[in-house]
Amino acid sequence: MTDSDHGLHLPGTSAAEHLPPAYPERAAHGTAGTLRAWQEEAIRRYLETEPRDFLASATPGAGKTTFALRLASILRANRTVDQVIVVAPTEHLKTQWADAAARAGIRLNPHYANGDGLGYGGHFHGVAVTYAQVAMKPVQHRLLTEATDTLVILDEVHHGGDALSWGDAIREAYGTAKRRLSLTGTPFRSDDAPIPFVQYAPQGDGSKISMTDYDYGYGRALADGIVRPVIFMVYAGKMRWQTSAGEEMEAALGEGNTKDVTSQAWRTALDPSGEWIAKVLQAADRRLTEVRHQIHDAGGLVIATDHASAKAYAQQLHRLTGEEVALILSDDAGASDRIDAFSKGDSRWMVAVRMVSEGVDVPRLAVGVYATSSSTPLFFAQAIGRFVRSRRRGEVASVFIPNVPALMQLAAELEKERGHVLEGPKSAEEMWDAEAALMAEAEREDRASSELAEGEEFRYQALGSDAHFDRAVFDGAEFGGYAEVESEEELDFLGFPGLLEPQEVRALLQQRQARQAKRSATKQGLLEHPPERAQAPEALHRTLGEQRKLLNSLVGMWSKVSGEPHGAVHTELRRVCGGPAVAQASVTQLQKRIELLRRRLRMSDG
Repeated sequence: MTDSDHGLHLPGTSAAEHLPPAYPERAAHGTAGTLRAWQEEAIRRYLETEPRDFLASATPGAGKTTFALRLASILRANRTVDQVIVVAPTEHLKTQWADAAARAGIRLNPHYANGDGLGYGGHFHGVAVTYAQVAMKPVQHRLLTEATDTLVILDEVHHGGDALSWGDAIREAYGTAKRRLSLTGTPFRSDDAPIPFVQYAPQGDGSKISMTDYDYGYGRALADGIVRPVIFMVYAGKMRWQTSAGEEMEAALGEGNTKDVTSQAWRTALDPSGEWIAKVLQAADRRLTEVRHQIHDAGGLVIATDHASAKAYAQQLHRLTGEEVALILSDDAGASDRIDAFSKGDSRWMVAVRMVSEGVDVPRLAVGVYATSSSTPLFFAQAIGRFVRSRRRGEVASVFIPNVPALMQLAAELEKERGHVLEGPKSAEEMWDAEAALMAEAEREDRASSELAEGEEFRYQALGSDAHFDRAVFDGAEFGGYAEVESEEELDFLGFPGLLEPQEVRALLQQRQARQAKRSATKQGLLEHPPERAQAPEALHRTLGEQRKLLNSLVGMWSKVSGEPHGAVHTELRRVCGGPAVAQASVTQLQKRIELLRRRLRMSDG
């Protein structure tokens, strides 16, 4: 069969040599009349062998739907298949797929229910269903698939392992399908659940890694101008809270604390009644205003941890802007309609709980606030994918994140291509060593766990928070430094244009960094040798372990001067400075004790 028989016109051997990588205006979802270079390449690769299973991994916003529907049209036209079944993660996406398919000449029934049996209407070419729907009646969906030659499109196929029973149900339902096309923007999971119909290649260490038949990563899509560059606006600040043991804790985001202290500081930052989230929302709205000077309908999205927080954030944004905020809650029957209305409108903000983290196409989203406690690579990639969808070349996305180590690493590795790794079998000795190591680490570094767990006498309570701009991260590099909210230094980074080429983004960030450092040097009287980056007052560079070692050393010195035992010195430091025992104290709390002892030692020398 020739390329023309398939409806493709591909002279030569490389699609990329004959087609521009992107087009001036983004086609309606799933309706591109002319394919992008990567879509032509992927279809060509498929048609070379016409495999039963094909896994295509393409970054969010690249056009997986258009690719899949064009391939489905080809397979229907040449009578390879008669029926098309799309399996999607959510109810909203069923409708989205059906609408896109209709524009591509394929009629899918998005309202097909398990109670409909094997009938879905003779004027349809197939159905759109969810993974959860299939998992409830896999035998029925197998019979539906076997009724005729079927192409099954598994959208965001990694969801096939979301529940223990789902993977088996998906395999049972579609194991006999004539063709299966699996799509994903994140070809990995955060667990060891195998993804249905995905091949895994053995590795030397005994693990297995997922294999894709076609990859189109964020880095290549960014170079082609298909997706937006993403600038992460990182905010830190001091947090105060009470633990379940009644201890008052204080820590700064970004410090090298234990996992528990970092987690609770992060939780305090996201508390709707605190100053941190209020200031970050204000900064994000200011950034959105700058973007809307050039992109009049640019919108913003806040991704919240839970319903209560989402409602509170929406209320804050409403007070801040005077505009209604689209609130998307996962258990709300009208959520899909509100997403559609927001996508087609020009209002400023939408607040959602997870539902908009994947697959939902709202191309006008340009500013985001990552106000959720989730830090898995999968969720982070899906969330950032909501902001990279480009409509025209030069659009820039800005995402505001807290300075939390796990998120900082994910932001720095945005362009990294990942595979889904299944851990290999471990020997009994290896399992014992690993368990012992974990227990030792937990004993040494995370002793705050018991203090921070929910108890009967006390409950966790956020006591206060503050925020400051910490840095900007772009393409793995960091720019700028400490800046108070609403200061000139912060506005340097919030006020750059909303339309820039990737190389222009880096150049402008470097320029703003130099200007910010000069202002910081002027304020600190360091004009003769100004720093390359602005620094926070009394910046803390030591790790938690180094702080503890230094404190113990100073306690020993003061013990010799005062004649008090070490334990008594530590008790007095806790009484004066506050906070828990050394093992549970944060970097900030240890630093206060260190400074107090230094002052006492200087006075004793005088």
